[in-house]
Amino acid sequence: MQTIDINGVKIGNGYAPYVVAEISANHNGDIERAKRIMLAAKTSGAHAVKMQTYTPDTITLNSDKADFRIDSGPWQGQTLYQLYSEAYTPFEWHKPLFDYAHSIDLTCFSTPFDESAVDLLEDLNAPAYKIASFEAIDLPLIQYVARTKKPMIISTGMANLTEIEEAVEAARSAGCHDLILLHCISSYPAPIEQSNLNTIPDLAKRFNVQVGLSDHTLGYTASVVAAALGAVFIEKHFTLSRNDKGPDSDFSLEPSELEQLCKSTRDAWLALGVAGYERKQAENENVRFRRSIYASKDIKKGEVLTSGNIKRVRPGFGLPPKYFDQIVGQVASEDIEFGSPIDFKIIKHK
Repeated sequence: MQTIDINGVKIGNGYAPYVVAEISANHNGDIERAKRIMLAAKTSGAHAVKMQTYTPDTITLNSDKADFRIDSGPWQGQTLYQLYSEAYTPFEWHKPLFDYAHSIDLTCFSTPFDESAVDLLEDLNAPAYKIASFEAIDLPLIQYVARTKKPMIISTGMANLTEIEEAVEAARSAGCHDLILLHCISSYPAPIEQSNLNTIPDLAKRFNVQVGLSDHTLGYTASVVAAALGAVFIEKHFTLSRNDKGPDSDFSLEPSELEQLCKSTRDAWLALGVAGYERKQAENENVRFRRSIYASKDIKKGEVLTSGNIKRVRPGFGLPPKYFDQIVGQVASEDIEFGSPIDFKIIKHK
């Protein structure tokens, strides 16, 4: 399975999970707040931040018809146009935000929602592209992004297997060679009991691609479990404080939580290691405390060894316990002091 490189950082099996802090609408309409979120993400240990590139007019229509109204969830009562008018990141912010990210040595990329967004991001030399779950069925957009030859990350929320197959085929046929699929539950927040994280290794096997998680659950437990299941890419919404409120704040992590996610997902990856049965270096000091055969009484030369004068005890400087039955009934070839390890050299056949 191919390792993917984004701005010099390797993503794939054998590397710690790549953690992306999703800014989304958490800038709350303030570019300086967006910069503070970037800096907090960098300080918390994230590898990258991700924006969303659209305007209300490139993502929906300004209509009040029932089709365009949100009837449930955190944005209930708004039209799509109203929501995106509040949540979008203006195109003119993109260059100063990309420049700021570069100045603090933080990778920044984005989710484009139409071709004009891709063109803008290409002008900014975006190092990768994310396709949102809701756009995973927009095959023309996927193909347009794929033609940039940049790494592409596709979220699979709501998509059935056929739709994922179509998205992968669209990306590959248009020239995408570096592809990551993100398991995702497109609910805000997502119920952890519906996470179905066992999909992660199944996606990797079915499509022979690197796989990660776009995590909308509360907290970061799902992200840690995903890392233990082989996720190489973790994306999580991020804000300075949920108390500041905003379209995405309720299911976003705060800085201390993101820091813990970065540490815990790395620890989960480290804990996986490799399959093997050789003794680990950390165990070497404790080998001597395993059980072995010792004299439990003073034993005279010529005396028969019995279960009454030898025992299987800790530490491990005597013969292994597997020889106990073989030794019982043998004769001491010399005096053996209480507490001495039993060795073949000091016994002889009866």
